[in-house]
Amino acid sequence: MIRIGNFSKLSQISIRMLRHYDDIGLLKPQTVDSSSGYRYYSTDQLAIAHRIVMLRDMGFNLASIAEILRQYHDADALRTLLAVKLEEVKEQEQQARAQITLIETTMNSLRGEDNMQYDVTLKTIPKRHVASLRRVVANYEDEGALWEELMEILGEDIQLSDPSLPLAVYHDESYKESDIDVEIQISVAGEQGTYKNIGDVIFKTVEPIQAASAVYKGSYDQSYAAHGAVAKWVAANCCEYAGPMINILHVSPDTESNPDKWVTEVCCPVKETCCPAEEK
Repeated sequence: MIRIGNFSKLSQISIRMLRHYDDIGLLKPQTVDSSSGYRYYSTDQLAIAHRIVMLRDMGFNLASIAEILRQYHDADALRTLLAVKLEEVKEQEQQARAQITLIETTMNSLRGEDNMQYDVTLKTIPKRHVASLRRVVANYEDEGALWEELMEILGEDIQLSDPSLPLAVYHDESYKESDIDVEIQISVAGEQGTYKNIGDVIFKTVEPIQAASAVYKGSYDQSYAAHGAVAKWVAANCCEYAGPMINILHVSPDTESNPDKWVTEVCCPVKETCCPAEEK
């Protein structure tokens, strides 16, 4: 039998935590001396202690560890559980990376290292013949998979126009964090009727759209500042919003892996100026 002090050294679990594990029933001593109150553990319990440490370091809480120790004695079942945990940790890693990028970008901006100015212009997105795919996606990251699906369906038989003007239209009436109604479009050569619809991909003509737009370079976390610049321009020029927001993807993850080189144009459809801009 091993006294709690030596078991603590061998298991690399503090005495305080061993006592806590005893209290909650996670790892109880093999025996407790009735007169002295000393806790004694068996050598077999070292394997259990090591598994607890391993699961704790993987990010499982104590309640989950207790459940795993009770139910997952089969290696295949435990492997399946760990695969689920792995995906969860990978998702957390992606979120952490995005948070790091946002923090670094903001810090640079506060230090004056990022002096990008957003020149907002009133432009007309020309009449286009497009291949369109519209879906409700779980989140904004899923838009990339939508582009992959569209390009796979179009294949080499569909001729794109030059420029192809790939863009995304966000049809929701307000911002949503999930279940986003997004339509992606890419311009194709030819007139209306040149191509027949292919499954969910619709070929259609889109009339000219007048929009206030601002271009920014870099990762998508900079879109907040670009949207803010466009909103200020719309207010200053007494314009009215006239349709869903549009992002034109001049340089996107599809063609460039480095986020610093992405180029996106934020477009806000507007009606004709309804009153003259205020004179300064």
